[in-house]
Amino acid sequence: MQKRFKSRKQKNKYFFFKVIFFIGFVIVLYIFISSFLLKLKLTTTNEQFLKDLLKDSNHHLVYEENEHNFLGKMVEVLYQVDIQNPLTILKNFFNYEESPVGDIVTSSDNDVEPINSTYIEDPSPKEIKEPLVYVYSTHQTENYSYKKYEEYNITPNVMMASYILREKLNNKGIPTIVETTNISDLLHTNGWSYASSYKASSFLVKDAIEKYPTLKLIIDLHRDSIKKSSSTIEINQKKYAKVLFVIGAEHKNYEKNLSVANKISDLINAKYKGLSRGVMKKSGENVNGIYNQDLSEYSILIECGGHENTLDEVLNTIEILADVIEEYIGD
Repeated sequence: MQKRFKSRKQKNKYFFFKVIFFIGFVIVLYIFISSFLLKLKLTTTNEQFLKDLLKDSNHHLVYEENEHNFLGKMVEVLYQVDIQNPLTILKNFFNYEESPVGDIVTSSDNDVEPINSTYIEDPSPKEIKEPLVYVYSTHQTENYSYKKYEEYNITPNVMMASYILREKLNNKGIPTIVETTNISDLLHTNGWSYASSYKASSFLVKDAIEKYPTLKLIIDLHRDSIKKSSSTIEINQKKYAKVLFVIGAEHKNYEKNLSVANKISDLINAKYKGLSRGVMKKSGENVNGIYNQDLSEYSILIECGGHENTLDEVLNTIEILADVIEEYIGD
């Protein structure tokens, strides 16, 4: 009787382990198959990624889902640690505090070329004869957070944001073009350093103004170098990359540029309070002070987010920026 009881107990024990093993096997199989299917959709160049993104606005989420593996999720839930971000380990276990970063120096005055970012070719070239908006980036290689994309050779930067803004505006009936000349090549050809980027981009802006007299707005798109807590805002449970308007005050007609920047900034904050960090006038030592804005009274510089902002936060802001520019152009 006692042997029969033990035998039945052992059978129950083996059955329990079989169930656990089966559940574990199903989970591993699910993760493997899901990862394989996700990789079928993944691309390995900025240009192809951008093409897919323009066709499917949620395409970038595929990469983010692929990054959130089972092990990473378990560690994150149990220890509030992101294994992809070593700083979270220092913060949670060693009371590490980041050094404060001020909002005074913006990336528009950065003379050092960002790493881990490259020029992005136009994924969808179109001929626009009478554009109303011209978008360019003096610092084309300023990148956003690439943590979830680096292994696929994808480095989101301001050029990617420019192309998306162009598509949003063109879809709204606002003819828009993006400057596609590779400024790094232009600098190299002329023997100029990265610090001469505004000198190089000024030639492009002059050509655009001469070629397209219909322009009503010229945007030099950048991203800032401030910490994420300063460059991000959550509105209605949705995160956005904040924008900052920079106006050079070292030319005689800067007040007209200032008026344009103030108007667009006010339109943004009227709809999404706090999304715009306002308008910053720049002059004095160690700043450009002009930013090519002496070439047109409709020329402004926009810092869209910062280097720690994710692509989805930037895209959320681009949607709002396109709406506001449509309203501005329509006035």
